[in-house]
Formats: sequence, structure tokens, C-alpha cells
Amino acid sequence: MTEQTASESFLADWAIHSRFGAVEGTNGVERQAASAADGEQRKWFAELLESGGFTVRRDAIGNQFGLLELVPGAPYVLTGSHMDSQPTAGRFDGAYGVMASAHACFRVADELRAHPEQAKFNLAVVNWFNEEGSRFKPSMMGSSVFTDKLALEEALATEDPAGITVRDALDAIGERGDLAGLDVASYAEIHVQQGRSMEEDGVTIGLVNATWAAHKYDFRVKGEQAHSGSTLMADRRDALLGAARLVVAARELVDEFEPEALHTACGELTVYPNSPVVVASDVRLLLDLRSPSAEVIRAAHERLMAVIERVQREDRVEIEIVAEHSWDQNPYPEDGVALAREVAEELGLTHDRVMTVAGHDSTNMKDRVPTVMLFVPSVDGVSHNLNEYTRDEDLVAGVDHLTGVIGRLAAGALVD
Repeated sequence: MTEQTASESFLADWAIHSRFGAVEGTNGVERQAASAADGEQRKWFAELLESGGFTVRRDAIGNQFGLLELVPGAPYVLTGSHMDSQPTAGRFDGAYGVMASAHACFRVADELRAHPEQAKFNLAVVNWFNEEGSRFKPSMMGSSVFTDKLALEEALATEDPAGITVRDALDAIGERGDLAGLDVASYAEIHVQQGRSMEEDGVTIGLVNATWAAHKYDFRVKGEQAHSGSTLMADRRDALLGAARLVVAARELVDEFEPEALHTACGELTVYPNSPVVVASDVRLLLDLRSPSAEVIRAAHERLMAVIERVQREDRVEIEIVAEHSWDQNPYPEDGVALAREVAEELGLTHDRVMTVAGHDSTNMKDRVPTVMLFVPSVDGVSHNLNEYTRDEDLVAGVDHLTGVIGRLAAGALVD
């Protein structure tokens, strides 16, 4: 297959895949984990993998694997990302990495079939289950179970807002399997950047060298239910007011540090009883702090705790931290960065080191095996949005680069 034909083949399959869960009148999609649209895309993707000679298996948490054994009994070079999306999201986030991995493995498989003496490891493509965490929490669920960071039964028992468990949702689309583990030698993942620095700097391949530090919270604000018209203002204990003050405080924290030193967000509010004539008595609020500096995270945490004390006192509500999770700046292996740089230089692709603010399944895998994480540019940095976009030439360049990386990994790089 010529380089041009290979690129055209990828773009053709990419166009087909983008139709699954498409939001009418937009360029975006909605295919949350274990939804009907997710089931449809998984069935089609399995057929694509099988057409390339791969055997498709699923494990108990719904991770979807395409396996090609070239060296009997040898471990696998694993590559992939996720195909599930946020509600009304872009079609590139995660899905590009899975499709790029499949096509890169198709190319490497052809090379190794022609030159079997070059193969040290087998090839595997993965579509991780529930990376986004929008329908089921936590995010990166599939890779967390795979790497033993989350118990399988705990994950399967997790419910969505409608009370449907992960177990039942996976069974409904026939995606809960029986693959019991996989011997992995190394891992590679490519993703759209979800930021605009690469586009602004004219960089085609991002060599991901670290993830930002972060602190995430699940708050519960408890007040007292009351009539929203007749109850005296002085008598109210409004849980939604307390939550609103935290939302505002999170944004105001940003201005207390140097520009772009801190990102904050409040992405989800659950209000009870959520009635137009009732003062809210209970609010669940998800809030997160992100920074390239662990010191900034710690300082922001202290200031947020001070705000919580004031809100509890002034608004007469109780604020409980139901759960929290934090990590410092987390580096990727330097030998993986170096390997990716060498491939980019061979292909004549502009490249640079870049940190990731968003979490990826590779952050789990890099704690287990040698890992390479790559980015291609996002236009204007738009992400988790129907208007998310990456240019075809960058998509193709990413597949070319990932092919080179996987070829080296299959020959034993980072493991020898």
C-alpha cells in the first residue's frame, strides 16, 4: 500500500466512524459510554479490526481489544485511546487515537509479515471503556481497572444518573467480555491536544512529557428545604447559594496567581429538590484545580478551604468533602519522549515537548509499562465542544508518526 493510499484509507474510515452518534446539523457527536451509539461504533470497529486480521476480545469492564499474534507467546505492544464522548462533544477527542492506532497497526503488521525477523512483540489495539466519566464516574474507568487501580466489581456496580449500572449497560450492548488480562510490553497513545499552544507554535507532533498537577473535589452542600417565596431571607439556609459561592470562588482563585498558572472548573451541579418554589436543601458540586505547579495547587487548596469556612459561617450551610483526589505534576518516561522525537525527525515533522492538562488513559498505563504519549494540534484549542476540529493533514501526520513509534516498539524499543 502506497503512503497516499494508506492516508486515504485512514481518512475514509475516519469519515465513516464520525457518523456514529452524529449530532444533526453539527460536526460533533454524542456517544457516551455504553450508550446505543457506543454499541454501534464498537460493532463497526470490531469489523474493521477483523478485516485487518486482528482478533477482537473484550474484558470484563468492556475494554475492546484487537489482537494480532506475530510472535507466539510474546507480550503485546498496546496502542489506543477511547471512543466514548462527552454529551454533545467533538468527534476527535479520544476516537482519533483509537482509529489512528488501528491504522498504524495495520501498516506495521504488513511490514512485520513481510519481515517477520524484525518482530519481537505482538500488536494490540485498545478502545478503553468510559475514559470520559460523563455517564459513569470516575473517568478513565477501563484503564483504571486494567491497571488494578480500580476494583472491577466496584466499577461494574457504578450507577449512572438513571440508576443503570455499568454491568447492565455493558450487557445491553453486548460489550462485557471474558478476556482475563493481557501481557503488555509497552504502550503508545496519540490524541488531539485539547489546547492551542501547538497550533500557535506551528508544531505538528507534541511529545508529551508530563501531566499537570491537579486536585479534584466532590462537595456536598447541605442546607434546609423551605418555601422560596414565603420564608424570610434571614431564616434561609440555602444550599444552592452556598454552592454558587464556591463556583464564583473557584473562578476568582485564578486571578490570585500569575496568568495561566491555575485552571479551575465546576463542571457538575446536582440540586435537590430542584423545584422552582423550594429553597434547595442539598447540592452536590464537582470542582477541580489544575496547574503545572504543585505549589500553586497547594496554595489554591488552602484558599479554597478558607472560602468554605466563610460560606459555612455566613450562609449557615454545611459543606462536606465527599471525595477528593490529587496528584503532583506527573512526568512521562524520558526515553519514550526521545523515541518519539527521533521518529518525528526521521519523518521531517515539526515537534516539541508539551505538557497535558487533561487526563488520558496513558497516565494509568505509564505506571505499568514503558509509555509514549503524543499529540496533534487542535484548531483554536476547542475541545468537549461540537466545533472541535483537527485538520486532515495533521490527522494523517499523526498516523504516520504513530506508525513509526509502534514499529520501533514492536522491534523491542524501550524494553531491550
